[in-house]
Order: sequence, then C-alpha cells, then structure tokens
Amino acid sequence: MQTALKTNKSEAKETLLTPRFYTTDFEEMADLDISSNIHEFEAILEEFRADYNRQHFIRDDEFNQSWDTLEDETRSLFIEFLERSCTAEFSGFLLYKELSRRLETTNPLVAECFLLMSRDEARHAGFLNKAMGDFNLALDLGFLTKSRKYTFFAPKFIFYATYLSEKIGYWRYITIYRHLEKHPEHRIYPIFRFFENWCQDENRHGDFFAALLKSQPEYLNTLESKLWCRFFLLSVFATMYLNDFQRTDFYNAIGLDARQYDIQVIRKTNESAGRIFPVALDVDNPRFFQLLDKCAKQNSSLISLDKELNKNILRSFKKLPLYIGLSTNLIKLYLMKPINSHNTAQVVK
Repeated sequence: MQTALKTNKSEAKETLLTPRFYTTDFEEMADLDISSNIHEFEAILEEFRADYNRQHFIRDDEFNQSWDTLEDETRSLFIEFLERSCTAEFSGFLLYKELSRRLETTNPLVAECFLLMSRDEARHAGFLNKAMGDFNLALDLGFLTKSRKYTFFAPKFIFYATYLSEKIGYWRYITIYRHLEKHPEHRIYPIFRFFENWCQDENRHGDFFAALLKSQPEYLNTLESKLWCRFFLLSVFATMYLNDFQRTDFYNAIGLDARQYDIQVIRKTNESAGRIFPVALDVDNPRFFQLLDKCAKQNSSLISLDKELNKNILRSFKKLPLYIGLSTNLIKLYLMKPINSHNTAQVVK
C-alpha cells in the first residue's frame, strides 16, 4: 500500500500555485510584544487546550470498502485533492512546530498556541494521508520534510498569509460540507462528513493570527500595511481561483460549480478579513471576477503549452504574451480601489 508518492511527485514542477513550505525570522518572532492583546491570547489558548476535535478524526466503517468504483478521472482528481491538502496541512504542522520550539523560552504563551496548532495540523495531515491509503498511495512525509524547498517569509508576511489561508480554508471546508449535507448523493468519499468540525480548527487558527496582527498595530494601521493587506488578499484569492479553474471536473463530481463555489468562498473570506484588515477587496465590482476569469484562462493556456510543446524557442515565444497578459490583469486587480473595512460603503482613495 505504501507506494510513496515521492517516486512519482518529487520531480514535479513547482509553481507559484503549488503548496509551499515556509520559514521565517525566528529571532524577530521571539521579540514580539503581545502585551496589548494578552487577554485575547489567553482566551484562545484555553480554546486550543480544550481540544474539541480530540475524538473527531477517527475513521469509521464507511471507509472500509473498495474505492475502485470511482471513475478514473474523478479518482485521479480526488487523489490530487488529497495530496495537495495533505501537503498544505503538513507544511503548517512543520512551521507551527518549529515556532513553538523557538519561542518556548521567550514567549511560552504564544509557543504553546503554536504547539497546539501543530497538533491540529498533524491530525489533519495524518487523516488525509490515511485517506490516500484507501487508493493504494501515501505521501512520504519524512521525505517531503527533507526534499521540499523552504520559502522565507518575514513574520508579518507569515501573519497576513497564514491568517488568510486559515480563514479561506474554513470557508472552503464549510461550503463543501453544507452543500453535501443537502446533496449526499454527491458525497463520493466519507472524508467530507468530517469537514464541519474540521473547519472549526481552521477558524480558531485564523483567530490566533488575527490576535497576533492586532497586537502589532503597525501591521494594520499604516499605508504600507494597507498595501500589503491588498497584496495578500489578492494573492490568496487568485491562487485559489486559478487552481480551481484547472479542477472543475473534481467540483463537478461532488455536484458543485467551481466558479460559483470560488466566488462564494472569496466573498465570505473577504468579509471575514475585513473585520481585521484595514481594507477589503471590492469583490462586488463586476470587473473583479471578470479579470480573474481572464487570469484563469491565460494560466490554463500556459499549462497547455507546457504539456503540448517541447522546450524550445517556439514555446517561449507563445508563452510570452500570455505571461504579459496574466501579469497585466493581476496588476489591474491590485490597482482596483479597495473598500475601507471600517466603513464598507467608502472606497479608499
């Protein structure tokens, strides 16, 4: 059963849209002063200690069957979903675990929060990896730890990006769960039944990073911080949108329209972020999703060229206008006037 995916996937091309592993400036993290928001951290820590999902990630009898009846294309797309999700959760585990170790002596409260979040991420990754075992595959997580490249992010960038990834994770999981609760005929595999409680872990993790951001006013209250918030909002939304555009068949298999699903998740995440970030994106502007559609099509064309053409000057020539168009549309999205979060009717000038 342990046909390690490292033999098939370690040579795969890594792009800006693939799940990444992160490291940061641990000394700067150790020097963070959270005293201005200490009571919220203490409340969050009590939530983590309660460990509401201690008995949740336990496989039941529904898993004990053959899944060979899934159509080949659906099976392949679902395995990819499991693999990407497992990699992302394991990436979170590694980062949180290392942060808990590095902050143990300088900031034990925050260190324990990171430790308990790493516990949650480990459970998620392990549960996903066991699911892959039902398809005679498994990620070699030890190999993954050593072989993957680590991307350095400054602490404030970790806070922005991880806050958004946890919150968008919540809305992705709960939206799928609620859809399949109404339409159980589309529940192709029992893991989806676990999403309701699972997404609450994501929500609590997001609340922790929100508390970190609020404890550092300069991360939210300056012109520079507004620009960075816009950048990370767009980065997270565009990454999801472009990825899911490539996986419409997977969403069709569980009875969802990928575009409408992404629009709903983006709207909800944007609304959640607007309670913490000084700005939110103007997702009600008709041009917003029109431009994302153009980006998704251009990205799809780039992927098709990679598959169809040999590596030569012709391929580079055909890809150049697509890169220019994609970059131009992303810049247009970034330059769209955002919404002041403190007054959603007021466009920031």
